[in-house]
Amino acid sequence: MTKSGAWPRPSLRMPRMRAVPSGTATSALRPGDTLVVWKLDRLGRDLRHLINTVHDLTGRGIGLKVLTGHGAAIDTTTAAGKLVFGIFAALAEFERELIAERTVAGLASARARGRKGGRPFKMTAAKLRLAMAAMGQSETKVGDLCQELGITRQTLYRHISPKGELRPDGEKLLSRI
Repeated sequence: MTKSGAWPRPSLRMPRMRAVPSGTATSALRPGDTLVVWKLDRLGRDLRHLINTVHDLTGRGIGLKVLTGHGAAIDTTTAAGKLVFGIFAALAEFERELIAERTVAGLASARARGRKGGRPFKMTAAKLRLAMAAMGQSETKVGDLCQELGITRQTLYRHISPKGELRPDGEKLLSRI
């Protein structure tokens, strides 16, 4: 009986996997083996890498089988599978490049419309002017000021000194107006 109270079932034991010497699955393969991958794009970063990997595998006598996705018909142990591999690999790279082009075009379009990506700044010019005036007064409590402005002490002190004088980040903020 095991710690959990279950009876051991030898028929369900999986054989131990051999340790992969160089840390990659392809280095553990031997001639006559077939590498099975879920999707073609999981095997290589780009078309050149994918083709080099498959060429290396076939040179070592190792086949490739793709289970799902665009390359589901690929089985490089056959001539037809090799042809299909070449076509689907080219299509996969084309799709990645198309997505990259669309992303770049979308970002350029947003920039042209005046939109910027990224997180909005907590400190605004109006908040900075208020903070400068408040910090110039001796009775100002920094914690209360920060809470009222909705900023942290670090943000406040990055923009102005304890005496209420502008620091480089504060100057930069006011120059953007």
